[in-house]
Amino acid sequence: MEPTQTALIVPIPEAEGAVGPFRASLDRAAGWGVPAHVTVLYPFLPPQQIDEQVLAALRETVAGIPRFDVALTDVGWFGDTVVWLAPQPARPFRELTSAVWQRFPDAPPYAGAHSDVVPHLTIGHDAAKPVLSHAAETISAHLPINAAIDRVRLIAGTPDVSPWRTVCEFPLGALPPTAADTGFQAVSA
Repeated sequence: MEPTQTALIVPIPEAEGAVGPFRASLDRAAGWGVPAHVTVLYPFLPPQQIDEQVLAALRETVAGIPRFDVALTDVGWFGDTVVWLAPQPARPFRELTSAVWQRFPDAPPYAGAHSDVVPHLTIGHDAAKPVLSHAAETISAHLPINAAIDRVRLIAGTPDVSPWRTVCEFPLGALPPTAADTGFQAVSA
């Protein structure tokens, strides 16, 4: 079956060991082959609209955001039905979402369903609260989970029907320069 949707995600493989066993049964997307991730933009454009111009615009947009390090530090909840991990800092994820959305205004995050997009890595959803709480407590023992973020992945698939596949990956820009990179030296007083 041809894909019907696309998404932009930041895979976080460092989290798989802690969240993978829970996501397998508590997050439908895991069953579609979607790795542990923080969503940048979903849904993105319909697959038939993804062409070389779109890919070039994404490449340029993503390259404008520097690579960054994050730590998944806390468990969060959306109501009693979704449990997730919070990345710190969250700002670079917000910047990615904002930059892509500005470039593609016809693709608002979550189809415009939420006024504030909260960067998160989903552990599970739509299960009994004690099951989600158990997952949260177990995963908390593995926090923080540190990760180096250096790319955004465009994936395509059909929810609940077929596995999602990687269409393309886009590298983030260079790391911001440090004092050593610019030739400046710290001077102690």
